[in-house]
Amino acid sequence: MSRQSISFTKPNDEWLKTQVDNKEYSSKSELVNDLIRQARKQQVQIDWIRAKIEKAENSGFTNDSKESILAQSKSLLNDQI
Repeated sequence: MSRQSISFTKPNDEWLKTQVDNKEYSSKSELVNDLIRQARKQQVQIDWIRAKIEKAENSGFTNDSKESILAQSKSLLNDQI
């Protein structure tokens, strides 16, 4: 595992400390890694939605209903968890 040195603003550091103090996480490192994992999962979903939008824009239309797109999006997100 790679070690990094990072600085936090006071409000962010206090928030991190509160999460650890509340036993939500065992350390700030664990919390930061969890936040990064969540952001990466979210980025996968954003990229998928962006690709669908670009495909629809390039073809002029999509046959998928908004309900279908939403269901596919939720499924993709659940598969990443």
